[in-house]
Amino acid sequence: MKTYLIAVLLVLSATAFQAQSAESNPPGQNQAPAGSSGPIVSNFVVSSSFAWTDSKLDLQNGDVVQINATPGKGGCGPDGVKTTSPPPSLTVSTAPPDALIAKIDDGTPFLIGANKILTVDQAGRLFLGMNAGDKPPCTGDIDVKLQLTSTPVGAQIKSKLGRAAQTWLAGQFGTGIPEVPPSPGISGSAPTSSIPATPTNTAELKLASSPIDPELAKELNGIPRRVTDQFKNLGDMVNFVVIGSQEKLQAALGAARWQLADQSTQVAVVSAILETYENKDYRRMPMSILYLFDRPQDFGYEQAEAYSVVASRHHCRIWKAPFTWNLETVWIGAGTHDIGFEKDQRNGKVTHKIDPAVDGERDHLGENLQQTGEVKSMMYYFPLQPVREAKNATGGSYHSDGRVLVMFLK
Repeated sequence: MKTYLIAVLLVLSATAFQAQSAESNPPGQNQAPAGSSGPIVSNFVVSSSFAWTDSKLDLQNGDVVQINATPGKGGCGPDGVKTTSPPPSLTVSTAPPDALIAKIDDGTPFLIGANKILTVDQAGRLFLGMNAGDKPPCTGDIDVKLQLTSTPVGAQIKSKLGRAAQTWLAGQFGTGIPEVPPSPGISGSAPTSSIPATPTNTAELKLASSPIDPELAKELNGIPRRVTDQFKNLGDMVNFVVIGSQEKLQAALGAARWQLADQSTQVAVVSAILETYENKDYRRMPMSILYLFDRPQDFGYEQAEAYSVVASRHHCRIWKAPFTWNLETVWIGAGTHDIGFEKDQRNGKVTHKIDPAVDGERDHLGENLQQTGEVKSMMYYFPLQPVREAKNATGGSYHSDGRVLVMFLK
């Protein structure tokens, strides 16, 4: 069924692109360049408190982004600090310290400064930051205004579908993962994979200095360290805990751009059809049912690029714990990062392959939630009988430092 759904989604994507092309160029009429959609204007703050700030803009090949930046609170400015002896290990060695910089996904960072117009040649999410070295940058903020002029919808679909097809072929048939071109406006090498082996940290976690409450620690020591499949085969490790109401949990995940997964393949096919023809991106691929506390997950959340969701996605399963802490609901989670496909050792069928460095997914989720401002505090907890190395229920190996990330919502 999973293989069938993958094929259906790719076919639907191709069909949608053909439909868009037909609308743009009806038979018998002269073909003309399709017009772009109206510009998107976004204002936000880049803070020295974070290594990278998510612009929440998904760029496509051909997009044009105009960036204008001015000094905000504190002593930071977009042009940085002029010096004859820049500090070592700057993120962009050729740019002034503390200057406004950017990257697309995990591409090579490049200088923005006070003003820049980018013509995008690498599809992906735009991140901005300050050019820092080993020491923190200036203390303060930079105010940024972005104006995005998008490419026509048909061109966007073609670009997304091409990336999805490359991912599918690389994982399914071992054709190799294509190289990603460097970020716009710069030269130099780029990451060799469009599917990073480990999620890159977009912000350093701010951890509470106080130890975990002994009563909570006692409860966490009593939960299973790993989840199981329907046949009781041990699988993914429990690697995060969220404390707060269901409403707060779902609001925080939504603010962090994590989406609730569809619960069945039938629902997924219908959703894909509807959203494709409404020019929306389908990112809610169903995930398999796993068990903790002898019951299936309460929620499955994922974060993925449109179309490539069939092969690559961040995802987590969440269970409501059978206990509370300080009258607050406790949620237990297992997060993994799908990076392609491999053989399911139980039945020989195709299944998703996870990134074996599962700590990266744990921290990726923590960073996402931290940036929403919905988290009051977070800390690592080293439980009894920690998981160091193991295999999931389908036979894929993974490794961890054994820690669980505990997050307290506001």
